[in-house]
Amino acid sequence: MSEPILATHHLKKNFGALIATDDVSVDLHAGEIHAIIGPNGAGKSTLIKQICGQIRSDAGRVELMGRDVSGLTTQTRAQAGLGRTFQISELAMEDTALENAVLGAIGAESGSWRFWRPALRTSRLTERAEAALSRVGLASQMNTRCGDLSHGQRRQLEVAVALTLAPKAFIMDEPMAGLGSDGSKAMTGFLHGLRDEAPILLVEHDMDAVFALADRISVLVYGRIIATDTADEIRSSKTVRDAYLGDAA
Repeated sequence: MSEPILATHHLKKNFGALIATDDVSVDLHAGEIHAIIGPNGAGKSTLIKQICGQIRSDAGRVELMGRDVSGLTTQTRAQAGLGRTFQISELAMEDTALENAVLGAIGAESGSWRFWRPALRTSRLTERAEAALSRVGLASQMNTRCGDLSHGQRRQLEVAVALTLAPKAFIMDEPMAGLGSDGSKAMTGFLHGLRDEAPILLVEHDMDAVFALADRISVLVYGRIIATDTADEIRSSKTVRDAYLGDAA
């Protein structure tokens, strides 16, 4: 197997006596969707924040394209190629879809948002933003205020913002959250095609989506990875069923 695009090595994080992540090593390869699943409180959000630089790890390291990025800020990691979507939307609700996407394009180039409104007149940035919006099916909503978009459209917009970074890897935190059945199916189909552009590390509770998408699945329980394998092997694992999946398998 080729060298991973993204890899964590023995990540640890404690909050006082609480062990949030304990010796977590996962990797992500080109063309792959690798899902991280586990019960609430397992440490999934902490792991994502460690990978993206929002939380400093107590031990371990994060590598992107073979480069140790553990000491980099969240913004610098994004510029290096980590494209992230959030469990809870962090979009600017008063701005249009296009303005939100331009913010991502600015971050990809310089990371300075202080003079972002003049950037709307910069064709290079607006073209990148428009292309990302078209890619996720929001071309007709470019000038719609984010607060007026449906929940599903906001999830699409988050992906568009991540796309403007031209990421080497996507980090997606529950992209199906709040979507109905039709919305989840649409997002599943979109993510299936997106893996060829950049591999996806996916945290998700929608097991139908996970088993439809994931090439590999890692199961995180009480801060530790208890299994990493193909979707079929995870589905049939008694250890995983007992620890998390139960009837969902």
